[in-house]
Amino acid sequence: MRSQVEELAGIRERVLAGPSEKATAAQKAKGKLTVRERIGLLLDDGSFHEVEPLRRHRATGFGLEAKKPYTDGVVTGWGTVEGRTVFVYAHDFRIFGGALGEAHATKIHKIMDMAIAAGAPLVSLNDGAGARIQEGVTALAGYGGIFRRNTKASGVIPQISVMLGPCAGGAAYSPALTDFVFMVRETSQMFITGPDVVKAVTGEEITQNGLGGADVHAETSGVCHFAYDDEETCLEEVRYLLSLLPRNNRETPPAAPCDDPADRRCDGLADLVPADGNRPYDMTRVIEEVVDDGEYLEVHQRWARNIICALARLDGQVVGIIANQPQTLAGVLDIEASEKAARFVQMCDAFSIPIVTLLDVPGFLPGVGQEHGGIIRHGAKLLYAYCDATVPRISLILRKAYGGAYIVMDSQSIGADLTYAWPTNEIAVMGAEGAAGVIFRRQIAEADDPEAVRAELVKEYKAELMHPYYAAERGLVDDVIDPADTRRVLIGALAMLRTKHAERPARKHGNPPQ
Repeated sequence: MRSQVEELAGIRERVLAGPSEKATAAQKAKGKLTVRERIGLLLDDGSFHEVEPLRRHRATGFGLEAKKPYTDGVVTGWGTVEGRTVFVYAHDFRIFGGALGEAHATKIHKIMDMAIAAGAPLVSLNDGAGARIQEGVTALAGYGGIFRRNTKASGVIPQISVMLGPCAGGAAYSPALTDFVFMVRETSQMFITGPDVVKAVTGEEITQNGLGGADVHAETSGVCHFAYDDEETCLEEVRYLLSLLPRNNRETPPAAPCDDPADRRCDGLADLVPADGNRPYDMTRVIEEVVDDGEYLEVHQRWARNIICALARLDGQVVGIIANQPQTLAGVLDIEASEKAARFVQMCDAFSIPIVTLLDVPGFLPGVGQEHGGIIRHGAKLLYAYCDATVPRISLILRKAYGGAYIVMDSQSIGADLTYAWPTNEIAVMGAEGAAGVIFRRQIAEADDPEAVRAELVKEYKAELMHPYYAAERGLVDDVIDPADTRRVLIGALAMLRTKHAERPARKHGNPPQ
């Protein structure tokens, strides 16, 4: 027995060491960590339990029968993050370039099934070269099993993809199916067809990072939710995100001790937000003033910047915040902003995260490009997401709330549980200048002094239909509050709504706009 235990110890030592010192040196030369270093940074110290470390492929041909490394290029198992169970699979680029073969895929399928059954988050650390060509369609079919499980787990457990190397072809669709995608600049790329194929087909020349690097996906495509300069910071932020999410859709997000008083006045808000609706300001400063200790995690920070989606805490409880950003495009809704916010609403609703919406929106972005690009279809995604959400929903109107954008941004008429407004609110079909120009067009045109008449009629329209208490008088706003009381009011409302229960209609699923 002792000799056999010694043999086992030797095998385990080789498994932990990896394929060779040369392969490890090559990995380090690219500025990348090894697979076990990454897992060590993600999980609590000493908590990792590996599954099938001795697995080897059984393929033959093209020299594969002579090369059968342990793990087959993917490390799978579970551990803890801040004491809560998390499942993980991580490609080992040192073995077959992290390429997916039959045994490799089977290991991933198994750990995904375990995560779903245990009701715990799944994190994938991606650093692979796609399907293992030597194994042919058998390897390719392995991706189908991953995609099917990604879809099965969607809305059931949090799924996080961390891109730490290349991810090309069909392999890129697994991260796209997950809830969050993290990328590291310079070392990670995602694309369906690489630069060589692009050049052959279209004649365009571009680098891998220019085609599918972290900055491209964080700013242009919206595929990437978070981008960082190094793996250590990236994995630390994955841990932080996990601390804000529940383990599964049957639980609520974990509460945290809070030293920030629930009744703290936010006196600075009156100075942060100008009363003049045409003057811009930074909505992130409003969020910082209201949430616990000024801390929040913004999702898709660099994509569709005219809307903010963030996770934060109010009195220790996790909330999702959606807010117009007047600093960018005056905070209008456009195609990308609608898609970004709709996806975030759906994620919050799936994982029982209450939603707070901060409105300062002049409408939808006008233009031929927006109309031809399908702003009706894309804007409807946000409308559908809000209407379908059953979590507690509170909206707060800071200044402007015009037209269809007001309705779409979780107005009371589409199901917001509570709607509040500041005394600077203006809720209307459109701005007073535009409205007066339509209603009194002939009267203005026939006047001796059209501009003076216009100014007087605009003032009249505002006084009649756009004063701060117009919506409140008609029950469309539950209360008009002092901005300094915003934190206290939101926390009190969320506490009341914590036991909210909403019945869903009997249906297989809806058919949301695409």
